[in-house]
Amino acid sequence: MLSISIVLYQPKWEQEVLPLVTELLRVKRLKKIYLLDNSELSSKEYFSSKFKVSSKLRYMFMGANLGYGKAHNVALRDSAYHLTELHLVMNSDIRVKAEDIDAMHDWMLMNPKVGQLMPRVVNPDGTPQYLAKRLPTPMDVFARRFVPACLTRHRNRKYELRDLDLTRPVNAPYLSGCFMLLRTSAAVDAGLFDERYFMYPEDIDLTRTIHRNWLTLYYPEWTIVHHHERASYRDIHMLWIHISNMCKYFNKWGWIFDSERRLFNRTLTQ
Repeated sequence: MLSISIVLYQPKWEQEVLPLVTELLRVKRLKKIYLLDNSELSSKEYFSSKFKVSSKLRYMFMGANLGYGKAHNVALRDSAYHLTELHLVMNSDIRVKAEDIDAMHDWMLMNPKVGQLMPRVVNPDGTPQYLAKRLPTPMDVFARRFVPACLTRHRNRKYELRDLDLTRPVNAPYLSGCFMLLRTSAAVDAGLFDERYFMYPEDIDLTRTIHRNWLTLYYPEWTIVHHHERASYRDIHMLWIHISNMCKYFNKWGWIFDSERRLFNRTLTQ
């Protein structure tokens, strides 16, 4: 069975959340959907007016903005407690077919060495988003944000795995947090999301930790649509959150000397 968690903050209910939840309720393997609301004000009354009471759907007003990983951990711990085999962490700005989630679920159960899976991700216009990556160095992160693209093009292509055949599966050490199909036991063994990060590098951190003992696969058999907002490119406050949390990441794993990063990036396989 499968549980799903979606963290909300000032959610776009009509445009994103309601259509997505309606589709997710069609998933045959579904056990529970957790809507974790980090907003300042609760939307429980609005939510209750749109959906009938169901054991498969739980709205949780967190009372504060806990951050991305910490809020998802609430659902992950509950899933682990109830022995749910797989848990899907996803954004509200995703469009995915219920039958594809069922297919991914069944494929994961038939492939017990896989701890995490991410399908092919595209923009609304069908162009690809390169969200499976090598583990970043400080140069990968900060140069692509502050250095002209013409000077970082080659480095960025390698970081985003464009040097590999992305029509085939890739065992990548970094998969985007927009859609993380996790084997619950693998996520628990990895310690779940590191709650020191408010947002941004928690997906890098968790994927690389799972990658130590499991396959973490980019698997292009299925495709989802992601309305990627890239908030830190438009909002100076979000940019500061991004920078400060990436500094926490490199303080934890190493700025220059990160032997695991070097090993995982050099042995990246298809």
